[in-house]
Amino acid sequence: MTRILITGGAGMIGRALVEALRGHDIVVTDLARAGLPDKVQFHRMDVTGSDPDTVIAELRPDVVVHLASIVTPPREMSREDAFAVDVTGTRNVLEACKKHGVRRLVVTSSGAAYGYHADNPVPLTEDAPCRGNPEFPYADHKRQVEEMLAAARQQHPELEQVILRIGTVLGAGTDNQITALFRRKRLLAIKGSDSPFVFIWTRDLARILKRAATEGPAGIYNVAGDGWMSIDHLAEALGKPVLRLPAWALKAALAVARPLGLSLYGPEQVRFLQYRPVLDNNRLKSVFGYSPELSSVEVFGLWRREAGL
Repeated sequence: MTRILITGGAGMIGRALVEALRGHDIVVTDLARAGLPDKVQFHRMDVTGSDPDTVIAELRPDVVVHLASIVTPPREMSREDAFAVDVTGTRNVLEACKKHGVRRLVVTSSGAAYGYHADNPVPLTEDAPCRGNPEFPYADHKRQVEEMLAAARQQHPELEQVILRIGTVLGAGTDNQITALFRRKRLLAIKGSDSPFVFIWTRDLARILKRAATEGPAGIYNVAGDGWMSIDHLAEALGKPVLRLPAWALKAALAVARPLGLSLYGPEQVRFLQYRPVLDNNRLKSVFGYSPELSSVEVFGLWRREAGL
């Protein structure tokens, strides 16, 4: 039986994947096993150091699903600490996979790897360049990870790769910087921008990861439900008004608010609202062989009801 090792497996996506892989030979790794079923084999692994080499050498998995990443860093986390997990951690896992004969590496990248740019086509296909944004640590780190993986595909074709560029993940209990925007009394928007969002259901993502780790084809795939929602559609679904501000005004406000501790975000956050990447999921359906059960509208509706909004 194929042995599958999951990094960062104690998080929301990891726990959903563990449930989806029930009956398979799996090993979950993370800093702690909180929330995992007692019967699941667990090894503590810190991806920022030598643990990936040690653990992968000992367990000899056929497939590694690399989920460990810092999507929403806590206030006290520095950019260097996030880099250590996102980029250095991925490099450590990749090197261990090459060294110890892992057959397939599945990596959760992000639509953020494309970056928040005014000239992004709508929608974006997997052929679009991963440009990231230096001012957004997560987008910049995912760009660097994608470049690292592209080099490995050239130098080590024997290691199959499945790269999943994922949209906004929503499911029961999802609570992060994006859902915080939806909980505001008024939704914030930039004049002249639709601020589109694409969503993927947690359960759909778990099934996609399961297929990537088992019988699915190698390759690079955008992961999102069909369609997308503008800020006006979101506001209508939530029954909330929209506060539209000129980009310059919001930049000026955030430039003052962040140094005073009134906001976690600075002027760069305006691009996050203006130029959100809209992911084309045709390759996911036609090549990878998975059609998401829920569209972006349906995913948001499910989350909204479960969140009591």
